[in-house]
Amino acid sequence: MFSYMMIGTNDLARAIRFYEPVMAALGHSRFAEDDPTGAAWGVPDPGPHIMVAEPLDGRPATVGNGMMISFLATDRETVDRFYAAAMANGGTDEGRPGLRPHYGPNFYAGYVRDPDGNKLNAVCYARE
Repeated sequence: MFSYMMIGTNDLARAIRFYEPVMAALGHSRFAEDDPTGAAWGVPDPGPHIMVAEPLDGRPATVGNGMMISFLATDRETVDRFYAAAMANGGTDEGRPGLRPHYGPNFYAGYVRDPDGNKLNAVCYARE
């Protein structure tokens, strides 16, 4: 469906400290670690992967109103690990892990914001 998603940050070092354990909780490792302009986790081009970087135009990164990135989790425990890693590394709560039956009978998700305010979630569609 997608090649990569870019998340803007105003502090790359802080973003890496947040995303490294959060992506590890989802089973994604960082690649191209020597790139001074950003960081990426997942599968190198053509992807899919997620990148964090300071905006190339030099202006501050801002949060998109109504925008959220959702990561697919293989099981509910992975959603719980994602949420715990985010909370332990500078994230803020947007909805503790749990079932959201209004989205489907097995929709289990946890919602967070990264240190720049970008909204993320991890979701599992599998039965317990």
